[in-house]
Amino acid sequence: MGNPLTAGLAQNLIPQPCTLVIFGGAGDLSARKLLPALYNLSLDGVLPTNFAVVGFARNELDDSTFRAFARDGIERFSRRPLDEAHWADYSRSLFYVTGSFTDAQAYVELKRRLEKIDSEFGIPGNRVFYLSIPPSLIATCVEQLKANGFVADPGEGPISRVIVEKPIGRDLATARAINATLARTFDESQTFRIDHYLGKETVQNILVLRFANSVLEPLWNAKYVDHVQLTVAEEEGVGLRAGYYEEAGALRDMVQNHILQVLAMIAMEPPWSLDPENVRDAKLNVLRCLRPLTAGDIDKQVVRAQYGPGYHHGEEVPGYRREEGVRRDSTTETYVALKVFIDNWRWAGVPFYIRTGKRMPKRVSEAAIYFKPVPEILFNTNRDAPLEPNVLTLRIQPDEGFSLRLSSKLPGPKVRIYPVKMDFHYGATFGDSSPEAYERLLLDVMAGDATLFMRRDAVEAAWAWMMGVLDAWESSRTRYLPEYPTGDWSPVEADRLIEADGRKWRTL
Repeated sequence: MGNPLTAGLAQNLIPQPCTLVIFGGAGDLSARKLLPALYNLSLDGVLPTNFAVVGFARNELDDSTFRAFARDGIERFSRRPLDEAHWADYSRSLFYVTGSFTDAQAYVELKRRLEKIDSEFGIPGNRVFYLSIPPSLIATCVEQLKANGFVADPGEGPISRVIVEKPIGRDLATARAINATLARTFDESQTFRIDHYLGKETVQNILVLRFANSVLEPLWNAKYVDHVQLTVAEEEGVGLRAGYYEEAGALRDMVQNHILQVLAMIAMEPPWSLDPENVRDAKLNVLRCLRPLTAGDIDKQVVRAQYGPGYHHGEEVPGYRREEGVRRDSTTETYVALKVFIDNWRWAGVPFYIRTGKRMPKRVSEAAIYFKPVPEILFNTNRDAPLEPNVLTLRIQPDEGFSLRLSSKLPGPKVRIYPVKMDFHYGATFGDSSPEAYERLLLDVMAGDATLFMRRDAVEAAWAWMMGVLDAWESSRTRYLPEYPTGDWSPVEADRLIEADGRKWRTL
């Protein structure tokens, strides 16, 4: 079943015949996300007719063992069960090349294998390179691709595109360095910086909700909106990612990319068309309007903390500083809350409250737009029990959809007001499970549609704004972060941050 939300929209771009080369093809992302996503696209019949996948990594695999690896990933992680008849057809397009990313001879073998696959599958030399690798290896890989003739300039010969996973750096300087490295080999039009959050149905639907419904856009401004809350809560701890997380923390891991991109889509001005560059220009303008956070703002507008010990599903779990692979004196934050302002005409004075953390009560991501209260007359005269405000909630995961809270009269002879919800669920309305984010994003890369991908200037604008917080934290030399118990929504410091403004965090 096609996505009803895209019915009737012009579809100018179609996926091109190509080979997808996954650097790190035997890794976790490949097994959990990429290979299952491609399988589901194959089930839907939307992959190019002439298409193949080549895994490339140091792991000693051949085509047969790589196909077994892919099958296991699909059986465990695909949103739809494996169909034997379809698997037989899909698996014949999966191949594997063993080699080190630093070994020039491995690229010679990779190129030879790709040319053979092109001949067998009728692929005109088009390549998409997915770099599912640590940032430290990006320079080596793209330089080898260029040196061995894998990359054609735009419009000159076969298609060449590269997909880069986050993190794009760990600060502004390293982000610029990675972008410069990519730019030496790939044109910006060939570069797709992937953020899987932007492929989620609810995030894609933000633009439709805003600009295809006349009732909302006139209210989408400082005159009617009181504040906005963005929440990304994770139930799990750092687990096996302690090594990565120690170097990243919640601010780098979630706010710099996922949350700021969602904020930009919520706050952006209407683009004059759906051309990818126009949409990305509109999002960039929001990032450039973020009010800088100075050292004096940090104590009042930013809270960081770490999860402490507690119980998760009845099992005792350690606090962050007692996790394996974490320094006992670590000051890496597992929770961060911020109060952010967008200094433009539409949003002047409207606070955007952001919170994200690990070991919270449940896994949930949402954006909630709180509208201003009605005047204290008619039904809202009781100051001790004011009417609850109207709230539009966009649920990003796991229960994708949105709801609008309104006030209604309770049945009976007296006038009593009660909040009710108008609620939309993707699953209930459209019947089928929503496509996974990677399905949409991989298809867009094959089609050359960069709308949902981060442009170089947007990545650097986000980092430029973040450096105010990171530099302040670095100079503060804090030796201890407050803790919040495992299973709590926030530390008390985060509650004080929002309650100082006469507001409260949503109960999710």
